[in-house]
Amino acid sequence: MSEVLYERDEVKRARYALAAVFAVHGAVTGSFATRVPWIQDHASVSAGQLGLALAFPALGASLAMPLAGRISHRFGARTALRGLITLWTLALVLPALAPNLPTLCLALFVYGATAGMADVGMNALGVEIENRLGRSIMSGLHGMWSAGALIGAAGGTLAAHLGSDARLHHVLASATLTVLGVAACRWVLDLRPTEDEEPPPRFALPPRSALLIGAIGFCAVFAEGASLDWSAVYLRDELGTSDGLAAASTTGFMLTMAVARLVGDAVVNRFGAVRTVRAGGVLAVLGGVLIVVAEHPATAMTGFALLGLGIAVVVPLCFAAAGHSGPNPSQAIAGVATITYTSGLVAPSAIGTLAQATSLVVSFGLVTVLAGGLAGFAGVLRAGDKDRPKVSPPSAAVPDRRP
Repeated sequence: MSEVLYERDEVKRARYALAAVFAVHGAVTGSFATRVPWIQDHASVSAGQLGLALAFPALGASLAMPLAGRISHRFGARTALRGLITLWTLALVLPALAPNLPTLCLALFVYGATAGMADVGMNALGVEIENRLGRSIMSGLHGMWSAGALIGAAGGTLAAHLGSDARLHHVLASATLTVLGVAACRWVLDLRPTEDEEPPPRFALPPRSALLIGAIGFCAVFAEGASLDWSAVYLRDELGTSDGLAAASTTGFMLTMAVARLVGDAVVNRFGAVRTVRAGGVLAVLGGVLIVVAEHPATAMTGFALLGLGIAVVVPLCFAAAGHSGPNPSQAIAGVATITYTSGLVAPSAIGTLAQATSLVVSFGLVTVLAGGLAGFAGVLRAGDKDRPKVSPPSAAVPDRRP
């Protein structure tokens, strides 16, 4: 990467622009998650069929995520992110248009593919900005994702309460988010490869040192994906609530995640990654237990809120630890990202399949068990504690180079 200099103020501005992109990405997820019951009814699919359909985003993401690095290498980081975030916001309209199971599977395949590519592009730029500023910012960026998801979920909750057609809701949301995402990309860093720089590999297999870190991330993201896509269905089907109140449970889950991530950098800097994740694991288990034993909607909603609070900062800390886990940080981060992201997309399908065979109560019992793994195996994140970025002295400019 060439040694073009960026003023420190430009890097800070790029951070805020990227935070806005994270928020747009999250808003798409929130808009979709709160309307899953409507989409299920519109496509006339059972819980098991919905679980099957929700496996297709995982397949689409797994096949498409390796392409994000090559797209960025060819077009530059700014242009690539602008295109990828546009594809993702436009893909929001597809699931609600599906009239049956096959078309829903196809729509969710495209939805997952665009989500994965945009996510890889955002996080790669986030790591680069974090390195340039010399302090942790990833939790805050993910907090903006959660804040965006909360805003999207709030809109979805209102639309569900009013009985709005999800097709119209998602068309309007998609148009708005596309404009915001493209506008924010104007100020992100425009990183470009040198002439002799080789394109990134098509697939990054995580090194052995990153596998346990990926397993921690897997547990957290499994719980997140299950809650995002099934919390509304859980309240409606298991506790007999209205669609509006069911959607509100998803909103509460996202609210606690957003708050925890926005303050996460300060907490981690004070207590360290290991203690933070252990405490979060305890909260997540408590939340899972409340969900499983709930006989009243308020109990289940409290459980989902605690679950979100407990798992909120795990993924950013996994990326930080992976970057210090071996001689090839970029490969480790890419591998952990693949494990965690695939977990979030596989989780809804696994929950639906288990629910079809048993019940949603049993499915969230599994989520509770996996949440316990956070407390038990948090020690694998010690690399992030030892080598966490320190604040660098103020400088006039920051060189344009990749780690």
